Amino acid sequence: MKPSQLGLIVGLALGAIAFFGGFFAFLVSAVFAVIGAAVGLFLEGRLDLRSMTGRGSDRR
Repeated sequence: MKPSQLGLIVGLALGAIAFFGGFFAFLVSAVFAVIGAAVGLFLEGRLDLRSMTGRGSDRR
């Protein structure tokens, strides 16, 4: 299983747990799923956070 898939499953599981504690369960589940998928993509190396922050690896 790829880390991005595992991250998505973990995010969905955390969202399902949050479902029992709040009104906006769907929204919370979606947020946790996106966070989990992003962490998984980062661990796979398919998500470069430096490009999102504007800091390239060639700048000094």
